[in-house]
Amino acid sequence: MLVRLLYVSRAIDKNAQGAIESILESSRAYNMTNGITGVLCYGGDIFLQAIEGGRHAVNGLYNHIAKDERHTDVVMLHYEEIRERRFGGWTMGQVNLSKLNTSIVLKYSERPQFDPYAVSGDVSLALLEELMATASIIGRA
Repeated sequence: MLVRLLYVSRAIDKNAQGAIESILESSRAYNMTNGITGVLCYGGDIFLQAIEGGRHAVNGLYNHIAKDERHTDVVMLHYEEIRERRFGGWTMGQVNLSKLNTSIVLKYSERPQFDPYAVSGDVSLALLEELMATASIIGRA
């Protein structure tokens, strides 16, 4: 059974570029062998990540992520059983939230800086879908 999970967290290191590269490298290798796909969004100290795959694999990965010392304030925003993947083309795509077009952000947010803690999981997922539709996600595997 396929599931999709969406979570948000805050980076411990405010200059998270090193953590982002480390997360992307390890997740792409792990995800490929475990049937997990998804996208990692980051901006400022915020991580927003969608992961899809088998229920056992996704749940196990989320439990690992929640214990990862590179971030804090891990909050699950959305979890659902799915018929098909939306992010199936990426072992872990990436988006820099701080470089998004303001008009896209304002479509889903009260302010020009997207804050996943301040919106519903459905809203965050809708933003990811728009980013996918506008080819804003990079790192296709």
